This record gives sequence, structure tokens and C-alpha cells, in this order.
Amino acid sequence: MNHLNWKWGETCPVSAPVASATVIEIGDLLYLDSGKALPASSFAKSTNLAGTQAAFAPKFLGVAMQASPAGATSPIRVATCGTFEFTDDTAAGETEVLGTYVSADLNAAETYLQNRAVIKVSGAKTAIGRIVHLENVPAGKAYVAILSTIIKGGVAGSDPSHTTE
Repeated sequence: MNHLNWKWGETCPVSAPVASATVIEIGDLLYLDSGKALPASSFAKSTNLAGTQAAFAPKFLGVAMQASPAGATSPIRVATCGTFEFTDDTAAGETEVLGTYVSADLNAAETYLQNRAVIKVSGAKTAIGRIVHLENVPAGKAYVAILSTIIKGGVAGSDPSHTTE
């Protein structure tokens, strides 16, 4: 797909190593494992969505700003902050307001995390970002301010009211 879904804001880029067998497309949600950037779709699924999100959030690196085809070994640029557009899998009728916490969502078969889809979560501990814009957002999309847990301390670390979630 290789589409940078960046909307606005500083991206705070870092350069991250990638394993040669890993395929990453521009715009993918990434996590860090053993010092290498990997797409969300390769993250090991837990017993349920909440468990998977709780394990993913502390490893969240950011959004790929460069692609890495299979066999490539060069590091890629990764946005560790900024506002990006993602597919919004939050159920129709659920209220989203500014500041709503979101995290990566599972695919329809619930077998892996999607690389470009988010869903509303109940708290900062499982979040990778927050909804930051509600007007004129395309249907089924969300504008999310992401914050890398690995580089920036994550959403939970940026919330001064967050104490025990």
C-alpha cells in the first residue's frame, strides 16, 4: 500500500533497524522487538484483543515513514509522534470525543493485529494514541496523535492524570 497517512504535526523521526526477512510498508504501525522494527501484523496475538493491546502498547515504536522490502537490511525512518489517519474499527454508535484512547485492532478473523487500523480502548495503558480531530474526517477513519512508547514514553507516560490504569 505504501501510503504515508500523516496529516500534521512534528513526526520526531528515528532510524530503526529492520530484519532482512521483514516486509514493512510506509504507514504501517510498528513495534520494536529484539532491537528491530516489525509491523503490527507480526505481533504475537494474546488470548484476546485487550491482552494483545496490553502487550503491544509498551513495545509501540511508531509509524513507518519508509518501506522495507523483503531482503533489505537498511534502517528505515519511523515517526514516533504526529497525527496520522487510520481505519477506525470502533463500533458504530460508540461515542468518540477528543482525547479518546485508541490502539491497534485485530483483523476480522481475530488472528493478527492490523497494520493500519485502530479501535477505541478504555485506558492509557493499552493505547498508542488519541483521537485529535472529529470534523471532516472521512467515514470509517480516525485522526490519531500517536506517541511512541519506546522513544517518547507512550500515551500513558504523557498523561499527567494517569496514575493506576
